[in-house]
Amino acid sequence: MTYNVNYQNYFEEEIVDGIFNIYKQKGFTSHDVVAVVRKIIQQKKVGHTGTLDPDAEGVLPICVGKATKLADYIMEGRKEYRAVVTLGTTTTTEDASGEIIEKKEFTFDEQNITKAVTSFLGTYKQIPPMYSAIKVNGKKLYELAREGKEIERKAREITIYDIKITKFMPPEQFEIDVICSKGTYIRTLCADIGKKLNCGAHMYSLFRTSSSMFTLDTAITLDKLKELAEKHQLQKALLPLEKVLQQYTSVVVSSKANKLLYNGNKIQEYFFEKTNGKITQGQKVLGYDTNNVLIGLYEISKENDRLYMKPLKILL
Repeated sequence: MTYNVNYQNYFEEEIVDGIFNIYKQKGFTSHDVVAVVRKIIQQKKVGHTGTLDPDAEGVLPICVGKATKLADYIMEGRKEYRAVVTLGTTTTTEDASGEIIEKKEFTFDEQNITKAVTSFLGTYKQIPPMYSAIKVNGKKLYELAREGKEIERKAREITIYDIKITKFMPPEQFEIDVICSKGTYIRTLCADIGKKLNCGAHMYSLFRTSSSMFTLDTAITLDKLKELAEKHQLQKALLPLEKVLQQYTSVVVSSKANKLLYNGNKIQEYFFEKTNGKITQGQKVLGYDTNNVLIGLYEISKENDRLYMKPLKILL
């Protein structure tokens, strides 16, 4: 999909770090959205935080600048979706865009459907669909699928924190709200529900209502982003990186440890000058230099009864 944007840098400052909460509309790929945002702000370091299929819509946080380095950690939180499931028909892609593989007759029994849906509460092993961006031996699964190839995929443990039916739409559809962990394929969940009911199913439509701390009520369209750009008000839509990472404890080091911090070395707790919370082994923390400049994300380790800060991602 094409999108016309005048090539002009609408930010007064050259370096922009943070996240735009974009409402992805149908017809755009996640990469399309990244390309449009990149054109609007004239900055190369732009990336999305979790693919939404072209036919899906809803919340798609876009990382800019240093935030791109921490995208995986920013989006570790739960995701929420609303989906419509079509029973009785299986497709190659597990959604409505694919070719029909099989059709089965079935009885639309609300009680049986509810029982099948709620059985997915909790943790289960989900096999990713062939039409996905997961790489196997350097090649994306959907590329292999388009070549007519199907390979064995390892099941991945995902968690369904909540799932409920919000609407029955006989003779073949119903709507569900899902709260799930990162890495969950709602298409596959819909197909698995169909398998549970022995009639097959696919996902008819998908709407992401939240992703980690990003919700629908604060999401803006690309048109709105462009409008803000033309008014030189893009900063109004940019969520600062540190606000997004506020769930992590902060550690400020002493001036003696600044050089170690900049060089990506581990830092002994002796040099921890200030923290805003308890520090324990295995914990992820934000590391700041003595001037309160965010340097990166670290993990706390323990060696010889001493705590250390080891770098996970350096932002310099």
